[in-house]
Amino acid sequence: MEKFTKLTGVAAPLPVINIDTDMIIPKDYLKTIKRTGLGKGLFSEARYNDDGTENPDFVLNKPAYRNAKILVAGDNFGCGSSREHAPWALLDFGIRCVISTSFADIFYNNCFKNGILPIVVSPEDLEKLMDDAERGANAILTVDLEAQEITGPDGGSIHFDIDPGRRHILLEGLDDIASTLKSDSAISSFESKTSAQRPWL
Repeated sequence: MEKFTKLTGVAAPLPVINIDTDMIIPKDYLKTIKRTGLGKGLFSEARYNDDGTENPDFVLNKPAYRNAKILVAGDNFGCGSSREHAPWALLDFGIRCVISTSFADIFYNNCFKNGILPIVVSPEDLEKLMDDAERGANAILTVDLEAQEITGPDGGSIHFDIDPGRRHILLEGLDDIASTLKSDSAISSFESKTSAQRPWL
């Protein structure tokens, strides 16, 4: 998993509450178990018209936001079903950080397992960040995970809190398997002792 230390990029504003995982990646895209190629389906029901052409009014289709790396969204982001395809689609599109006032628990957990940083901020701070994100090509934010700060285009910064264990996982780029392998020697030692003490197992 790619490490997350400091991210600087365009932030796209999506001031909609209760964005569920079906909106993030519709069920039509759930046939695959590959983590790549899902970016084209991200928000597809809003991004595309019925004839397959792009909806010019959707934020990620606007020239300034086509390469957005950060999403500033409304309350309760990622609610609905537990599909892991949702963070896969965000990551495949290029989004590494989502900022909101709250997240659905399963989506929040899945983000960390896939190298995406979900940041919870106060409603007041979200309003400031949403204002920054609405600046189009000038909507550049820097997210510093080590310092736990978000810096806006005018230089103002916002502190955010994050669980130390989750922070470490992203800083080191550790998925579940890599995290387990960090304890490989301890696991091997335990297994050797168990085999000697209980050879019937």
